[in-house]
Amino acid sequence: QVQLVESGGGLVQAGGSLRLSCAASGRTIDKYAMGWFRQAPGKERELVAAISWSNNSTYYKDSATGRFTISRDNAKNTVYLQMSSLKPEDTAVYYCTAVVTYYPDFVPRFEYDYWGQGTQVTVSS
Repeated sequence: QVQLVESGGGLVQAGGSLRLSCAASGRTIDKYAMGWFRQAPGKERELVAAISWSNNSTYYKDSATGRFTISRDNAKNTVYLQMSSLKPEDTAVYYCTAVVTYYPDFVPRFEYDYWGQGTQVTVSS
């Protein structure tokens, strides 16, 4: 079992930046692909960014490309989501997720087994 705890959310003005952190415990994440989902009120949950366990492959939702950067530090068992040029439409609860993958460069889009409790990000206009 992997436990995931997010931090770093908060209230920021449009155009500002936030860095979300996801601390994993229970197991090391070196063979886990990691992702960040978000869910806004009344909307479906969506994958914003993900990274393979090899660190060689990443995925970004179109609207996040160029503004968000996902990274991981396996030595610290932590994953990060650096968000810049934030927009009001980025307002959502952000969830850290993890899944074991066989292929080191594979970045899953849907099949995540472990989820954090979420952290609220609110971007004011």
